[in-house]
Amino acid sequence: MPTAEAFADLLTTEATVRGLIGPREVPRLWERHLLNCAVVTDLTPEGSSVCDIGSGAGLPGIVLAIRRPDLSVTLLEPLLRRTTFLELAVSRMELDNVAVHRGRAEEMHGDSEWAGGFDVVTSRAVAPMERLAGWSLPLVRSGGLFLAMKGSSAQQELDASARALRRLGGTSAQVLTLGEQWLTPPVTVVSVRAR
Repeated sequence: MPTAEAFADLLTTEATVRGLIGPREVPRLWERHLLNCAVVTDLTPEGSSVCDIGSGAGLPGIVLAIRRPDLSVTLLEPLLRRTTFLELAVSRMELDNVAVHRGRAEEMHGDSEWAGGFDVVTSRAVAPMERLAGWSLPLVRSGGLFLAMKGSSAQQELDASARALRRLGGTSAQVLTLGEQWLTPPVTVVSVRAR
């Protein structure tokens, strides 16, 4: 896919120079970052509005938008140098289904446009589950999904945050494994439905 290859090139050049991707990550960019993020689209309903919290270098947000043009993706990132890169990436790849917003998730909770405004809220390696849920769940519409890409301790994090998730309106929380047939290790995602 030419757009995915263009994004990979941008990550190996601009993102690396700007310190958003470590030089050691470049050789394993596809399997560890791009394909890793792409499989999350398997959990995303068609035509969803998606907010990627702490988007960083656009992982998973830009990857979701490339793989699924039917999605409307908002990249939420507080740091200027990262939003500058995200705007460059979106512009260069002409992704008209992506918007970049500089800010913090918790600042958006009081905004009627943002609070409960997204079908899906995603994140990747942003914060511990309880804190991340506190930022994410208020942005998810009723019946929508909070999808957090996590590591091997996902189940322990989910167990430890179960009470907080319920308090925040999360239901049907589970740990899912994606991409086993292509990726080693596969991708671990905590999926929480908003009440």
